[in-house]
Amino acid sequence: MISVKDLHVYYGLIEAVKGIDFKVDEGKIVSLIGSNGAGKTSTLEAVLNSVKRSGEIIFSGYDIVNHKTHSLVQRGLALVPEGRRVFINLTVEDNLRMGAFNNDENYARLRDAMYKLFPRIKEKRNQMAGTLSGGEQQMLAISRALMSEPKLLMLDEPSLGLAPKIVGEVFETIVKLKEEGITILLVEQNAFAALKISDYAYVLENGKIAMEGIASQMIGDDEIRKKYLGG
Repeated sequence: MISVKDLHVYYGLIEAVKGIDFKVDEGKIVSLIGSNGAGKTSTLEAVLNSVKRSGEIIFSGYDIVNHKTHSLVQRGLALVPEGRRVFINLTVEDNLRMGAFNNDENYARLRDAMYKLFPRIKEKRNQMAGTLSGGEQQMLAISRALMSEPKLLMLDEPSLGLAPKIVGEVFETIVKLKEEGITILLVEQNAFAALKISDYAYVLENGKIAMEGIASQMIGDDEIRKKYLGG
């Protein structure tokens, strides 16, 4: 689905990502795990061409390194950003409409699918998004991204700031999306939760890939357990 080679990301003179290679196979969940400042979010932003970067990015057979962000969304990339970033002064339904800006002809069908996926946001479809709980806002952020019918859904720290019960619901939804054929690239500090649902994972440290492997095997790796899983 996507192959990234020799990716570098720069913020002025600071190099946040230092020549990493990774890939996400179609129909899989792949996680990028690591501590704060490791370069995880910068990697997602680089794929969407919203930061200064260099390297090779092949998506669905096309070199997209010079494509603008809006054209990448049209090609099938979508991001659920860290902190959700819903439009707090718009209703739930208007947030969904914003997500379908390039897919308006399918709006009603997709909206109804999102309400089926997340019945809780259907109940609050006429409320301002700013009045929703953190978990409900995350559901809305995921729904808004799905309104563009992405081939690859990227999620940045979807568990951040959520109660454990809601985290479980969000991760169950991610698995359900995979079962429906959506390929997923997941950035997550909750390494154990991420590895439990992933097919493959990469560990980022100081802008470099320190380790990679099959997710289920990484859970049992002593080094991974000590550094990222709490024992």
